Amino acid sequence: MKSRIDNPATIIPDVLPALMALGKTMRTGTLPVGTAPLVHIRASQVNGCSFCLDMHVREAKKAGETDERLFAVGAWRDAPYFTEAERAALALTEAVTRLSDNPDPVPDAIWDEAARHYDEPALAALLLEIALINLWNRLNVPTRTVAGTWAG
Repeated sequence: MKSRIDNPATIIPDVLPALMALGKTMRTGTLPVGTAPLVHIRASQVNGCSFCLDMHVREAKKAGETDERLFAVGAWRDAPYFTEAERAALALTEAVTRLSDNPDPVPDAIWDEAARHYDEPALAALLLEIALINLWNRLNVPTRTVAGTWAG
């Protein structure tokens, strides 16, 4: 496999450092430690981003995430491994990632459930995590960035 072009964030000066700084800023502790990786994995599954999936599954595993949970992220509704808060985050991730799939893309029920588990700063961090991983997916999928090349 070969990428069509390098990731656009590496081509335009100052973009990659800015995006990396945003990602670093997000790790301020407003979200529970394991939530962001689950969000990154689920959005990357929905978007078909092999590059981000490879990266975030490996990083989550290295950070101590269990195989059972990693294997079940795509079927989180039917798997017993996730907390109610994580389920709310995953539901919000899917809704925000699939904005054009529904006339009411983020229904009150999904929003209210997320708001029940996360205070306003955590909810803001969750939305920014969802938006950022979707940005990365939208850069890597069309350019066909090859999975695993991030490690090398």
